Amino acid sequence: MGKFGIRTGAATMAALALAVSACASGKATGGEPATGGDGVRTGPGVTADTISVGLLTDLTGPYASLGKSITQAQQLYFEQVNAGGGVCGRKIAGIVRDHGYDAQKAVAAYTEVAPKSAAITQFIGSPMVTALKRRIEDDKLLTIPMAWATSLLGGQAIQVTGTTYDLDMINGVDFLVKEKGVRSGDKIGHLYFEGDYGESALNGSKYAAGKLGLTVVEQKIKATDQDMSAQVSAFKDAGVKAVLVSVGPRQAASLVGVAVARGMDIPFVAGNSAYSPQLLGTPAAPALLKNYFIMTAAPPMSAPLPAIQKLVADYQAKYAGQPVDSGVGAGYSAAVIVGDALKKACEARDLSREGIVKAHRSQPAWEGGFGTPMDFSHVDQPASRASYVVKPDKSAVGGAVILKEAAVSGLAKDYQVPVG
Repeated sequence: MGKFGIRTGAATMAALALAVSACASGKATGGEPATGGDGVRTGPGVTADTISVGLLTDLTGPYASLGKSITQAQQLYFEQVNAGGGVCGRKIAGIVRDHGYDAQKAVAAYTEVAPKSAAITQFIGSPMVTALKRRIEDDKLLTIPMAWATSLLGGQAIQVTGTTYDLDMINGVDFLVKEKGVRSGDKIGHLYFEGDYGESALNGSKYAAGKLGLTVVEQKIKATDQDMSAQVSAFKDAGVKAVLVSVGPRQAASLVGVAVARGMDIPFVAGNSAYSPQLLGTPAAPALLKNYFIMTAAPPMSAPLPAIQKLVADYQAKYAGQPVDSGVGAGYSAAVIVGDALKKACEARDLSREGIVKAHRSQPAWEGGFGTPMDFSHVDQPASRASYVVKPDKSAVGGAVILKEAAVSGLAKDYQVPVG
């Protein structure tokens, strides 16, 4: 999907942290490693014929459509691997649990699924993963979050893919200055969700603005807010020359639609969490097509990359008539990342959790055919600092096309990313 995630407030985080503490024990879940009859060291989720992985997703909450795409793409990957003989002579089996973007359900889902899993190929929701971070690390359970907050960096088991939210905003501000006429002394707006997502993104925009002589006009909202009229008024009154967007697709559509209705002909630069191809069916579509730009580490589904083109064809063949959105790419590539870790662990004859994490972290330049290479060997650094500039396009698969190839701005190259 590239990137997405609604952030909850401090009260929810506090309650979730208490729930996690209450559920946590001093021991890792799932039992101790053992050696199988084939001489391969195994751990939780691995039997003589099966490797089970968890999919902690949102199928009924605010990101149900993306959760569905991510999950279906991962199930497609498992089927393809299994058709080719599996990994280490074992078939991959996914354990899907829908938490509906509810914090307590997410904790319960993890508590149920973790003891049965060798890895987690998706965990939707930055607040949930952040609150469960200590448990995941104690469990040594390789986990791919569908979230990109800097709070998730710093552990061996949790792998944030691509860029973090702040890096995309830094690269986005650089794009505005180099390509869209924003100059030193100008004001730029930033609409962002409260919580990890928005605050991580804001760190990036403020850093870049400070380096380039810009002023950031902040507008913080809750994930439940829908009408951006007040925020547009604040931006217009301040005379901003552009607006950065770190919210959900629904709020982004309101922002752009209201701004255009009030005569604001300015560029909007969003993180990938703030775009969905479904927005091109709303009244905001003309403005999105003209002035909306998305910063993302993941190429869109229309990218002319053989691996992505094959994925699109395979996905359309299996799920005919269903949208091929960014969740398809995000889900499939995350499954491939875990699959490659399992294959490397098999080569080392160690499918214990420690063996899987070690195998994953041994890769300094993973690419997989999906665009920008990623470095998995440093736990305290993002896997990449390069962002594509993507533009909405009604005729393109996935509703977006590449405007500028992935690149690292000078500001992003020198930026010290906060960890944890």
